[in-house]
Formats: sequence, C-alpha cells, structure tokens
Amino acid sequence: MATFLYRIGRWAFRRRRLVGVLWLGALVLAGVAAAVAPSGQEEDLSMPGTESQKAFDLLDERFPQSNSQGAEARLVFQAPDGQRVTAQKTRAVVEGTLGSLGRGDQVASTTDPYKTGAVSGDGTIAYSTVTYTADVADLTGATKKALEDAAGQARGAGLTVEIGGSALDSDEPPGGTTEIIGVVVAAVVLVVTLGSLVAAGLSLLTAFLGVAIAFGAVSALAVPLGLTSTVAILALMLGLAVGIDYALFITSRFRDERAQGREPEEAAGRAVGTAGSAVVFAGATVFIALVGLGVVGIPELTKMGLGGAGAVALAVLVALTLSPALFGFFGRRVLSRAVRKAERRDGEHPASAAADRAGLGTRWARFVLRRPVAVLMVAGLGLGAVALPALSLELGLPGDEAKSVETTQRRAYDLLSEGFGAGFNGPLTVVVDLSDAADAQAATERAVRTVRGVDGVASVGDPALSRSGDTAVLTAVPRTAPNSGETKDLVHELRRAVSEVEAGTGAGIFVTGTTALNIDISEAMSDALLPYLSVVIGLAVLLLMVVFRSLLVPVKAALGFLLSVGAAFGVLVAVFQWGWGADLIGIEQTGPVMSLMPILVIGIVFGLAMDYEVFLLTRMRESYVHGASPGEAVVSGFRHSGRVVAAAAIIMISVFAGFVGMTNPTIQTMGVGLASAVAFDAFVVRMAIAPAVLALLGRRAWWLPRILDRVLPNVDIEGEALSGRDPAPAAGPDAAPPVPAGRRRP
Repeated sequence: MATFLYRIGRWAFRRRRLVGVLWLGALVLAGVAAAVAPSGQEEDLSMPGTESQKAFDLLDERFPQSNSQGAEARLVFQAPDGQRVTAQKTRAVVEGTLGSLGRGDQVASTTDPYKTGAVSGDGTIAYSTVTYTADVADLTGATKKALEDAAGQARGAGLTVEIGGSALDSDEPPGGTTEIIGVVVAAVVLVVTLGSLVAAGLSLLTAFLGVAIAFGAVSALAVPLGLTSTVAILALMLGLAVGIDYALFITSRFRDERAQGREPEEAAGRAVGTAGSAVVFAGATVFIALVGLGVVGIPELTKMGLGGAGAVALAVLVALTLSPALFGFFGRRVLSRAVRKAERRDGEHPASAAADRAGLGTRWARFVLRRPVAVLMVAGLGLGAVALPALSLELGLPGDEAKSVETTQRRAYDLLSEGFGAGFNGPLTVVVDLSDAADAQAATERAVRTVRGVDGVASVGDPALSRSGDTAVLTAVPRTAPNSGETKDLVHELRRAVSEVEAGTGAGIFVTGTTALNIDISEAMSDALLPYLSVVIGLAVLLLMVVFRSLLVPVKAALGFLLSVGAAFGVLVAVFQWGWGADLIGIEQTGPVMSLMPILVIGIVFGLAMDYEVFLLTRMRESYVHGASPGEAVVSGFRHSGRVVAAAAIIMISVFAGFVGMTNPTIQTMGVGLASAVAFDAFVVRMAIAPAVLALLGRRAWWLPRILDRVLPNVDIEGEALSGRDPAPAAGPDAAPPVPAGRRRP
C-alpha cells in the first residue's frame, strides 16, 4: 500500500495541473447537478417489519383515499382571557377561517371543532384537523402560506392561533453562526500548528472542496434517493472534520520529509505513502462503520450512513491526490517561515532539530512512562465516572414538544396539552383487519370494549370503517405524554390485550400511530445496540491486528473505544435527559435521547477513534521496528505525532460543536455526542491511557502469535517498503525491498 500511494503522491505532484483541473471539474459538475435538481423534503421515519409499520401499510391499502403518514395540520384556537371559543362571535371567526382554508387546492378536508367535539372542557380551546391530499414533501409553498394566512386572519380577530402537525415541517438549511465559529477555530488551530498561512489554507481548501462536492451530490440525489437535510448535514459535518484532519496529517508529514532534506517531489511521495496509508485505513474504518448502519433496518439511518460514508471517501481521495498537487503549486510556501529562512543557509534543517527537542508531547510521554499506573487509574476512573449516567439511558424520538417555544408547533403542542390532556398529542391508532373475522361487527365491538378497558386510556373514538367494510380504525388517546415511560407501557399492554381478541375473533389487530412507531423504533435501536457494538469492536480488533502486527494493541484500542463511547453516552444523558447545562446550548425541553444517536455515535466515533490510534501508534511502531526500545518508541510517537493529533482533535471537536447551535434536535444531539466522544477518545484514551498501557506491557505490546503473523496480510501502513529508498529515487521496480513488517532492523 505504501509503495502504491507513494507513486500516487509523486504522480499528483508532477501532474498537479491535471489533478487540479479534474477536481475543479468534479466541483462544477456537482454544483450544476445540485442547482438543477429539485429540492428534497423531510420524510417520516419508518421501520419495515414492525407492527406499527405493518398497520400503516394496511391503512394505505384499505383507505386509498387517505394517506396514513401524509401531511396534516392542526389549527389550535384559544379564546381571549375570560371568553370562550363557543361564544357566537368567536365561533363565527373560527368557522370563517376554516371555510376559507378548506377551498385550497391540496386540502382534502377540515374538521369543524363544534361538530366533532374538539372543544376543551372549559370551553377556552378548540382545534381543527386539516388533512392534505399530498405528503409533506409535496406541499407547495402556496399551500403552506394559505395555512399561515388563515391563522393570521383569526389572530387579527383577537384569537390566539397556533399551527401543529407536520404541514409546516421543513428542512433546516446547513450553515450558521456556530458552524462558522467552528471553522474559524479550526483555521486558527491549523495556523498555530503549521506556522504557515499557506499550509493552513491548503488543509482548509482540500476539506472545503471535498465537502462541496459531497454536498452537491447529496442535493442532486435528494429526490431520487429520498435524502433529507439530516443526511446533507451529516455529510457536511463529517466531510469538514475528517477532510481537514486528513490533509493536516499529510501536510505535516510532507514538512517533516522536507525538513530531512528530501526534494519536494520525493517528500510528497513519501508523505502520501506513509501518512496517506494511515489516512486510507482511518477513512476505511469510518466508511465501513457508516455503511454498516444499514443492517439496523431503518431506511433513514441507512441513508445517513451512506451519505456520511460518501463524504468520508471523497475526503480521503481529495487528501491523497489534491494535497500533493497543491504542494507542487505552493512550493516552499507550505513550509514555515523559520524553515524557509534556514533553507537559505546550507545544511541547516531547524524543523528536524526542533523535533529532537523536548516539546510538550515529549515531556508528557516521559511523564506517563514514569507514572503509568497513576495515569491509567486517574484516566480510567475519570471516564468511568463520566459514563455512569449512561446506565439511565432512555431512547425516544422527539416531536413538537422538543422544539423551541418560539415555534408555532411547540406552542400548539402546549395549548393542546393544556386543553385536552398530556396524551392528546400522541394518540394511538388501533387498526382492526376484519377480512378473516367470522363476525366483523362483533369483532369490532369487542376490540372497542377491550381498548377502552385498558388502564391508561383516556378516551376511545368511534370506529371508522373502510368502504369495503374489511377494516375498522379506532383512535385511543393515552392519559400520559407521548415520550413518557407510562405511554410505552400502555402500548405494550394494549397489544397484549388485543391479542386475546385476535385469538377469539379471527381478526388481525395492530396498535400504531406516530407514538407507537417511535416506541417500536426506539426498542429496535436498543436491541440492535449490543450486536452492532460487538461487530464494530470485532472489526476494530481485526483491522488493528493487520495494521500493527500485534495482539494486545488492538485489544487495548477496543477497550479504550468502549470507554470513550460510554463517556459520550453519559454526556448525552446528562444534557438531554437530565438537563445539565442544557440552557447553555439552547435545549428548552429535556427528554429521551434520540433513538438513532447511540448507533450513529458508535459508528462514527469508531472510525474517528481509529484515526488517532493509527496516526499516533504508526510512528511508535515505526520507531520500534527500527530498533528503539518500547519506551523510546512511545516518546518518538508523541514527539512526531502528538502535536498534530492534538490539533486534529481540536479541529474535529470545533467542527462538531459548531453544529450544536442548530435547532434540529437530531443535529444538536449528534454535535454534542460526537464532540464529547472525540474529546474523550483523543485526549484521555489515546494520549493518556494508550501510552500508560504500552509502558506497562513493554515489548509484549508488539507481540503477535506466529500463526496470526502468517495468516494476516501485510499492508505496510507505516511505509517500511519506502525505508530502503534513496532520498530522491524514481519510483520503479528497482526500489529497495521492504523490511518484513514483523521484524526489527538490527
């Protein structure tokens, strides 16, 4: 791999104009495709195979005139203080508003609250349900404006009017103040780390190019593949983070090679052959973990994984090809000012000399080597303490209750809860399939009696029959809020109760609705968490054995990954469930952690954790196989890579934290989870626990059983095949043979 990438690096350096034109062309194509493509819209979560989804599919089949998961709005009216919505004047306003709204092109129906009984017991609040002939994605701007204008008309008459439901749901465009702040922090870190505006700009340029192409591709494919804004934002988030990091690692290695006196083209080839090998491996781990999200069975999660994986793959390709091309364009300006000045004086390479001085990374490594047990205990117990809240992890999917109180959807939710009870915002739908029932009417009546008799059900509406009479639909309103544990227990109790009706009547009965579907998805996520984690850990151990030719290093890396993920889960529970520091990031409503987050965090952090493991330990192993003692190898790894890994981690944390300021709960949770996980993994696990464990293991850390040494492929990720080359040889078959990866030089 190292030799192959070495040749790519030299080729890209020599053919830099061609490489630049090709990537510029890809950017233009992606931009044009995104500009001419229709914009996508948010879609409801679905999970094929669950009882809730089966019921939704049955409703779409038996009630073709309706859309079980289509667009819907609730206009909620509240009378002024001291008045009632049933007053003649107020009633006239409400009916006039609904009458004007009902004439819209995409409106299927509007309900009259005075005829349907949709008036609160105290007479102060009423609501109308507006159904549409189109899905949320297909609602036109004129339809949404008509809904808002109708609400404004009633407000003008003195009523309080809010709009709930899915009709006003919209994508949140990426970009904003906090994201810009994150990128600015990343730029400052790059300048400080590299000591060159040109080198810092190079890393940012490659990252932005990859992100722009990925974002354009996601936008162009949004409609045909059903990609949502969350997919685009995840691609943006990951593309920025890994793109900057990968370019930073290759740029840093290029400068090291130049500091050793190698010619620019040779330095570019070696940088891509060594650091580029680590980039390929690290990117591959992120890619595999994200693609693996498809095994969970949730289409939206699969799309998010594929979108993120595509952005990471692009970041790797850009870093491997465009970075060496830019080295050729910018020449000596990639180097720091001190090195450029010293190059004018023959024989002086201050960057190499600086690497031998005891910097902060070197001093820290020596400190850990002197006190490995103390460092290991403090770091391990500290992460364990942070992870404790994860024992109380509850999963759920936020609805309007999680939105800002500044939104009309949240205010409508609060008004409905005030007027009709906490469970009114999460009604359950009971679908009775009568096609195989011996007596359809008797089966329907028994189902109604059974549902009404379950403790926790506040009310049950009259059954609605399909045109063919083979399906009945009931609406049951719980007493408790949609995301409460009591509502979850109620769904399970209802399903147990109606199963007895099924056995006695031959009817098929399903409990569904948005609340039930969210519960099913959350439980599926919980069930999939441990199997997915096991697969990820197994993959990590196997890949790291291939990379480091060691048995204990991969085990140590996997256990450290578990610690960092556990601590990240602890932060998510503390912030989003318990509300610790929630006000600081604009979280106004606490509740269960997003169901998708644990698996997403595991998949993404797994790859990112391996980034730092590979970049830090490849330098250690490189020193060890060249004759350094285990302790010297640890110090060498920190001396050469510690500063760059720390900078890369700060950059990634800044980029992820920049997305916390968005109002989308999914993106907020993702930003907090990923930023905290990277911080724990980079600065505690990889820079404290890892060297402490290596110090305690000594030479045993690099031991690999002979049978595994023979079976496992040698990928030469640390560039051993390049060690025998002259400072500036031409790439070709006469290159010096590599030193076997498992042996040390004499």
